[in-house]
Amino acid sequence: MELRQLRYFVKAAGTLNFSEAAKSLYVTQSTLSQQIRQLENELGVQLFERNSHEVSLTDAGEELLPYAMKTLESAETCVNRINDIRSLLSGRLTIGVTYTFIPILTETVRGFMKLYPEVKLNICCKTMEELMGMLERREVDFVLAFRPTCRYPDIESHTIFDNRLAAIVRSDHALAGKGHIDLKDLYPYRLILPSRGLQARNTLETLLTRHDGLDVRAELNEVNILLQLVRQGNMVTILSEATIHNEPGLVAVPFDVPGSEMEGCIHTLRNSYRKRSARAFIRMLCESDAVRRRSQDWL
Repeated sequence: MELRQLRYFVKAAGTLNFSEAAKSLYVTQSTLSQQIRQLENELGVQLFERNSHEVSLTDAGEELLPYAMKTLESAETCVNRINDIRSLLSGRLTIGVTYTFIPILTETVRGFMKLYPEVKLNICCKTMEELMGMLERREVDFVLAFRPTCRYPDIESHTIFDNRLAAIVRSDHALAGKGHIDLKDLYPYRLILPSRGLQARNTLETLLTRHDGLDVRAELNEVNILLQLVRQGNMVTILSEATIHNEPGLVAVPFDVPGSEMEGCIHTLRNSYRKRSARAFIRMLCESDAVRRRSQDWL
């Protein structure tokens, strides 16, 4: 039994589509099928039910899948540990980031690339729900996002800074001079909101009752466009305070209502090995001006 065969089996089991699995593995479909047949012959069982319309796992395949996944995870951990022992800060570091975390990453990314040029950074920007799924599937090394409202049993969340939901306005807007606001303060103004699924919108939804009479003109899932529209007009958007780090001409006016808190967190898999490159990046982020908080002692 080879790790390659288990890798092919896990990918095919995840997609239940040999063509799609082969494409994602950068091999031909015939190569994938041959390796899985060899695995089936060695185990003496059939792992997949195949017909012209669909592919499904047999009982033996269902039984093998969690063990195959655990074996591949152990093999990856072994490689990471050996590389760390040899002090090789190299390879790939994949970070999942929500849209509103992007502004606070620039300083750390620049410094990390300069200090560790042999590490290839791959930063994946998606919604928090999508990123948590990727973390559970070990497709990212860790996730930078606000604390989720629902519980993920296999994921640990470590707070690195406190934050609040805020109205984002131009510096010359009527709301800009306020120290804080309530939802009713938004009634006179036209709003453009982040789309449902983005964390700021999720937090806002917990505060609203039937939209509370807000004049919502548009919804977008692109934070940079939201900020541009605010700059160019008299519009108001609602995001986290951290979103406008290094964004001149904009002001974040925080909400002073219960439930508007948004803790900035680093999310990792429980009991998983953390690459040295991941630890180095997290330490640099915690020490950056953008975060302005001391590093957590779990590092």
